[in-house]
Amino acid sequence: MTMALEVQGLTKVFRRRGKDPVVAVREIGLQVQPGEVVGLLGPNGAGKTTTIKCILGLMLATGGSVRVFGRDIARHRSDAAREMSAVLEGSRNIYWRMTAAENLGFFTLLHGVPRHEAQPYNHRLLEVFGLADRKDVSVQELSAGMRQKVAVACALATRASLVFLDEPTLGLDLETSHELRRLLRELAASEGRTIVLSSHDMAVVQDVCRRVVIMKEGRVVVDDSVANLLALFRTRAYRFALSDGCPDGLEQRLRERFTGVTMNPGRPFVVEVVLDRAEDLYAIIEVLRAAGVLIDTITQREPDLEEAFLRLMRGEGI
Repeated sequence: MTMALEVQGLTKVFRRRGKDPVVAVREIGLQVQPGEVVGLLGPNGAGKTTTIKCILGLMLATGGSVRVFGRDIARHRSDAAREMSAVLEGSRNIYWRMTAAENLGFFTLLHGVPRHEAQPYNHRLLEVFGLADRKDVSVQELSAGMRQKVAVACALATRASLVFLDEPTLGLDLETSHELRRLLRELAASEGRTIVLSSHDMAVVQDVCRRVVIMKEGRVVVDDSVANLLALFRTRAYRFALSDGCPDGLEQRLRERFTGVTMNPGRPFVVEVVLDRAEDLYAIIEVLRAAGVLIDTITQREPDLEEAFLRLMRGEGI
């Protein structure tokens, strides 16, 4: 099978006069199959955006190779470019003096989409993103959230086979964010689109992606399915409901012995903790009992992708 995206040894070094060079991306290797939706995660400065720009050909890599559906972007730049579209750095990929409808029409024309196919598809995107009644308004007159909607709609309107979305839900309201998630899943399932999604919104990544690639300091440190990452930490997250509240000094004693402690005042008072070892469950029960509190319930809390990501960044599970 020809990979939608194949990256080998990708490296990007920024050289500065009179200063040490900065290695932003370090020999990254990555393969993405057609129709796959992959989350690209990492803390600020991990090299995510630089990696995407090198893949798109917007930035010249120092070393390595990138193939898009079998085409080397260094040798077949224009052919590879037609296979890709992207949203990078907010809404900077669109023309602010043009209307939303004009932007969609321009980008579909640029990618060679026939007009008779583009018009109904673009109309659907305008409806999905709540832009139909503002389609003839100049983008510069729209709110930041609506400009973001136009940017994402333009990336999808091109019918590109490989789509890069950098923080696509930035500025979107909750309803539109959920609709975008549904649309991305549909595009991958019914149209075979390949999507690489970079976001700090872990709920979006967990909902849309089956696989995540995590970068740290310019390197890929994790490349696994979302299901496997959640399973890695599943047995270590617990929720304790305390009927009599939290006595003085208990929070300090818990934090001295355990990591990932969260106190949630209320009725009942809830203590949430992520344990380093399964056997620590018995130790925390002893601490609570020694403090004289009555434990109403103990439940195993299903971890989410955000929790898994934070623990991986602390070096756990790697």
